[in-house]
Parts: sequence; C-alpha cells; structure tokens
Amino acid sequence: MSYIKAGTDASGNDIKLFYQDLGTGNPVVLIHGWPLSSSMWDYQLAELPSHGLRVVAYDRRGFGKSTQTWDGYDYDTLADDLKAVLDELNLQNVTLIGFSMGGGEVARYMSRHGGARVAKVAFVSAVTPYLLKTDNNPDGVDKDVFDEIAENIQKDRAAFLQTFGKQFYGVSLLSQPVSQAHLDGDFARAYVASHKATLDCAKAFSETDFRDDLAQIQVPALIIHGDSDKTVPIEASGERTADALPNAQYIVYDGAPHGLFVTEKDRLNEDLLSFIQNGVIVRESVGTTTLY
Repeated sequence: MSYIKAGTDASGNDIKLFYQDLGTGNPVVLIHGWPLSSSMWDYQLAELPSHGLRVVAYDRRGFGKSTQTWDGYDYDTLADDLKAVLDELNLQNVTLIGFSMGGGEVARYMSRHGGARVAKVAFVSAVTPYLLKTDNNPDGVDKDVFDEIAENIQKDRAAFLQTFGKQFYGVSLLSQPVSQAHLDGDFARAYVASHKATLDCAKAFSETDFRDDLAQIQVPALIIHGDSDKTVPIEASGERTADALPNAQYIVYDGAPHGLFVTEKDRLNEDLLSFIQNGVIVRESVGTTTLY
C-alpha cells in the first residue's frame, strides 16, 4: 500500500493518507465524497488511466485506509492535506476533480494555496458554494436537515448510512439504478470511517462558505450536477456554483441523482476526458464559445 505523510497529530504520530496512483501522463487527482473513500471512483480508475493520464485518488483523513485522526476535519486542514498529496508526488499541470464534499476541498485549495500546480478544476455534484440557508444565502438548505443528519449519525450510524446510501443513488420502490450489492459495498466503505470523521465532515461541508474561494479561481473549470440530486440539491449548489464561475462549462445531467459517478459512469467518464484533454467551452450566455 502507498501512503503520503500529511503532518503529525497532537501526540506526534504521523498522519498518513492512503492513495492509488495509476497510469502515466498529465496528472488527474480525484477527491472523494462523504461518507465514502477513494474506492468510490472504481469506474473512473478503471477507465481514465487508459487514455494517457496519470490518475491519483486518495482517502481523506479519517476515511478508507487513511489515519483516523481525532481532529482536522475542517476545510483548511483538508486543503493542506491535498497540498501534501500534490507536493509529495510532485504533480504539475494537475486537473483536480472534486465530488460532493471533495468539491469544497478543490475550492479551498485554490484560494488557500493559490492554485499551485493546478491547471484545471472540476466540480461534480459538489457542495459549493454554500449549502447552509442563512440570511445572506436564502437558496441554501435549512439547518434542520443537517441537524437531523448529525442526530441520526449519533443515534445509529450504521442505520443512517444504509438509508443515506439509497437516497445517494435515487433508489426507491420504483427505481433501482444501482444493485443491492453496490449499496452493500458502499456501506462497507462508509462504515470503516471513524465516527468522529463522519460527524465532523458533515458539519464542515454543511456550514462552510466557499463563495470567496470560488471567486479566486482563474483556471478552466467544469461543473457537472444531476437535476434529481436529493442529497446536494442542484438549486443550492450546481446552479450557484455556475453563477459564481460564469466562464465554466456547466453540464446538467437530466434525471441523475447525487451518485452519478456510478449511475451515469460512462457519460461522466466521457465528459471528464473531454475536459481534461480538450479544454472547456465557455457557455453561450457569456457571449462566446471559446475553447481554452
């Protein structure tokens, strides 16, 4: 197994981040969502490296095979962990791809570390720019929703994860976009994370304001979101991120749920490859269709 050191904890113990590093070529770094691990990118890791790309996916601290620290689940620390990955592997001309919570790490890294080493960014079903409904963010999600998530995690984390997994993919009595076997696999991926990391990260992605972070992004950007996302509603996230990045390419997947990296895996792989290899087409609303 391969690990990167991302500092030390309060007791002086090394914090180690597990990572996969596949293929050769221009680097792509995949940042996973909550409450999963880098193995959620199974279909992307099986495809993207075959197109002349070096694809790195790592486990966030507290999740997967990475160190389960007691603290450090704020976005400043998580952006510093991402920097450790890029620095330790000496990656240049990187395309950062953040899914859901991982989109926040992309945004915070770009502002906190000046976008060092990064050529392009992609936000997939991302929590940006600010999920929580406040007086100055009326399109956000009511705090009661996140309070209920925290309460259910503390009451019975296993039961919460199994219920959440179905919502994640839009599973219902009439819709079965993923198999029960896949749901079981996701439960196993999520349940190995620490209880503290699961709880603290939910607080971080629900309460962190990324609006100022997005304003500092100057590289080509891609935004992908499903319009049937019940986990991170497109109205509070994808649409607002697109407003904040008017030159970004914005693609809406009709009928897609949150977990579109599985349900729309072939289309997502094609769109990501097109963005990585060919650039981004500025939306017509900007008044141009320039490829850059």
